[in-house]
Amino acid sequence: MAFKIYTKTGDKGNTSLIGGTKVPKSHLRIEAYGTVDELNSYIGLCRDLIMDDTSRAVLQEVQDRLFTIGSALACDPIKEPKMRIPDLKDTDIHFLEKEIDRMTEALPPMKHFILPGGHPTVSQLHIARCVCRRAERCCVRLELEGQEVEAIILQYINRLSDYLFMLARYTGQQLQAPEIPWKPRV
Repeated sequence: MAFKIYTKTGDKGNTSLIGGTKVPKSHLRIEAYGTVDELNSYIGLCRDLIMDDTSRAVLQEVQDRLFTIGSALACDPIKEPKMRIPDLKDTDIHFLEKEIDRMTEALPPMKHFILPGGHPTVSQLHIARCVCRRAERCCVRLELEGQEVEAIILQYINRLSDYLFMLARYTGQQLQAPEIPWKPRV
């Protein structure tokens, strides 16, 4: 018999964390891992749009790490889950930093703030960056509310938004899309 996708257990606005604790679907923890899931989906779209094989491979690694983060956020921090949840590691952050450095070397230095845009793929990457920043804010809010969030999760998501910004610039350069300087009104 095939596994059914619907359980009907959430029909009244509640869901369960890994560990069995029931919480409302509006709970900060649900908001945090839901936003990470949204980010993961958006990165999948960006991966489909990007032609550079290295960038595509990095984004697939990022998607794997986001599943790890989502799993960690979905756990009740008080209860030990029966299933093994993979860990995020410092090497995951260093990997993003190396990629940021690699792209930075290939780009001209920024002399002004830039507006998102110039090419649809670049715009999508900037949207992914914004979703990443929202995921970061959700995790910070969760931590400030006294819910446990591993520090490495906050570090990874912060570095990921930097990576996505640089990837947008790098992709723009590959596509020969002009960077649009922000020219503030005086």
